[in-house]
Amino acid sequence: MTHEGAGQQTCYRHPNRPAYIQCQRCSRFICPEDMREASVGFQCPECVNRGQAAVRQPRTMAGGAVSSRVGAVTFAIIGLNVAAQLVVMATGGARNPNLSGFFTWGWLSGVEVAQGDYWRLVTAAFLHGGLVHIGLNMLSLYLFGPYVEEALGRARYIATYLMLAVGSSVLVYLLEDPFTPTIGASGAVFGLFGLALIFLIRTRQNITGMIVILAINGYVSLGEGISWQGHLGGFLTGIVLGLMFAYAPRERRTVYQVATFTALAVVFVAAVLWRTEDLRSALPGLV
Repeated sequence: MTHEGAGQQTCYRHPNRPAYIQCQRCSRFICPEDMREASVGFQCPECVNRGQAAVRQPRTMAGGAVSSRVGAVTFAIIGLNVAAQLVVMATGGARNPNLSGFFTWGWLSGVEVAQGDYWRLVTAAFLHGGLVHIGLNMLSLYLFGPYVEEALGRARYIATYLMLAVGSSVLVYLLEDPFTPTIGASGAVFGLFGLALIFLIRTRQNITGMIVILAINGYVSLGEGISWQGHLGGFLTGIVLGLMFAYAPRERRTVYQVATFTALAVVFVAAVLWRTEDLRSALPGLV
C-alpha cells in the first residue's frame, strides 16, 4: 500500500530511513530492506514471523516433527555401529576377544550383567562378530530404519531404537545361558520389523512382503549361533510400541506414549533385577 504525500514517513525499524510502503498487516511504514513479499503487497519482518508461527506445523503419525532429512538418525546409528566395528578390528577383533578390551567390555553376558555391568544391555547392540554380521544387520537397518524414522520423527525414533535394543537384551538376559556372550543389532532390527508391520497394517498397505521377510528371518533365528531370544525380545517390544504409536487417540497420544515407555521401562528393570538375584543365588561366587 503506497501512501501519497508521506515523504516525511520513516521506517519503524530504521527511523533514519524514509519509507513509502506500509505493512499489509500492521500498517507500519517499512523501508525496502524490511519489506517481505506477501500474497498481496508487502509485510514487515515481525508480521511475517507471527504468521509463520500461527501456521500449524505438519506432524508424523506419532506426533513428531516432520524432518526434511529423513533417515538422518538411521545413518547416525549405522555410523556408530561401523565405528564400533572398526575399534573392535583395530584392537584384536571378535576372533581374538582376549585382545580386544572394547569388545569384551561391551558384549552381553549374563554373568557380567549380574555383577553390575548393566551398560551391556545397550552396548551389545552396537557390537558385531565380523563383516558379514554387521553387513547384514546394517543392510536391514538401512532398508527399514528410515521408514520407521519418518513415521515417528527423530526424537521418538531415537527413544524407540534404544528401547528395542534394551528389550532384546532383557530377554537374552532372562533366557540365555549366562556364560554365553551375545552381540549384534539384530534384536533392535527385529523390533523395527515389528513396528513396520503394525504401521503397514494401520495404513492398510499390503503386508505380504513383510510377512515373507519375517518368516525368512524367523527361520534363520533358529540356526546355530543365532540369538533367537534377542530377536524375539526386540520383535515383541516393537509390536507393543507399534500398536501404541499407530492406535493411540490423536488428542492423547503423548500421554499414551509416555505411559507406554514408562511401563516398558518398569517391566525391563523389574525383569533385570529378578534375573540378577536369581543368578546370584544360583552362582554364589558372583559379587
